Amino acid sequence: MKKFLSVTLAAAMIAGMATAAVPVYADSDVRVAMVTDYGDITDQSFNQTTYEAAKAWCEENGVDFTYYKPSGDSTADRVSMIEKACEDDYNVVVVPGYAFAEAIVETAEMYPDAKFVALDVSQGDLDTAAGEEGYALDNVFSAVYQEEIAGYMAGVAAVKMGYTKLGFLGGMAVPAVIRYGYGFVQGADAAAAEIGAEGVEINYAYGNQFYGDADITAAMDTWYQGGTEVVFACGGGIYTSAAEAAAKVDGKVIGVDVDQSGIIDGQYGDGMTVTSAMKGLGATVDTLLTAILNDEWDNYGGQVQNLGLVSADDPAANYVQLPIETTQWNDTFTQDDYTALVASIFNGDIEVSNDTSAEQPTAENVTVNFQGNIK
Repeated sequence: MKKFLSVTLAAAMIAGMATAAVPVYADSDVRVAMVTDYGDITDQSFNQTTYEAAKAWCEENGVDFTYYKPSGDSTADRVSMIEKACEDDYNVVVVPGYAFAEAIVETAEMYPDAKFVALDVSQGDLDTAAGEEGYALDNVFSAVYQEEIAGYMAGVAAVKMGYTKLGFLGGMAVPAVIRYGYGFVQGADAAAAEIGAEGVEINYAYGNQFYGDADITAAMDTWYQGGTEVVFACGGGIYTSAAEAAAKVDGKVIGVDVDQSGIIDGQYGDGMTVTSAMKGLGATVDTLLTAILNDEWDNYGGQVQNLGLVSADDPAANYVQLPIETTQWNDTFTQDDYTALVASIFNGDIEVSNDTSAEQPTAENVTVNFQGNIK
């Protein structure tokens, strides 16, 4: 076991990841398996996005692919499916989400010839699972994402679209959720200053769980009925409480991690989802599978890489982004405005802080009503 190398990517490496051409390997001995977490491949979230990306890539390249679904939501269940995949001679295992940290630690050393591609599993997650600092194995790669940038872009979009009464509903106050929220506040604050918007307010709270329920919906009812127009719902299934409350007053929501417009609008009403603060899960899958087939795993094995922007001109190529097709662009925040925003962040003209050391977010041009944990 070697020590953790570095979470920081060189810009040139990221650019290469984004632009690498995908070759065709019809006779490859690589076999790819995905293991779902407690959801399934139709969850319109981490599982579905990862599954569809891996399946499409493998079909395009003539590579054998399958997926395994654990029977329950436990480390033992996830370990069982990883073991089955490896015993079935799948030598690349793709797993989405921090819940896989313990399963990776339990299985990766058992199957040194398999390559593990983990999405959104942080160094801290791995260290906690392993009981040591700097956990790393040569056959494990994990991607984490710069959530603060995606949150920032969503905050800018909301204020420039004309919304002045915003909300941030996080799941549990874990680092990724906090980065989304603090980035959202930064973006709203910057946009309010830029356009001279007055009276912008952000209700800010955590549900202290990753699913909605009656208590959290009641809190969201209070927000929306008190004038909140749009809530950035960030953390697993907690969006259900925001959407249920929004539907009662024709309110809006902002999705997270993937383009959630399909699931939210489909369940609660067309046009509810203003945009989504997304992670490039599919792009990560493409990059790593291409690297494996090109025998470039040594560039990634043993690392946790922190992925963000890789292009100033093509927002869809980035590892954090807003969805081009479903964002509700308007006259005051157009797709061109978004592209310009991405370029400004990429070029360093706009700096988005990832510092979450403060107990609550602060702003200069908007009012933040911090409410802590709802439950």
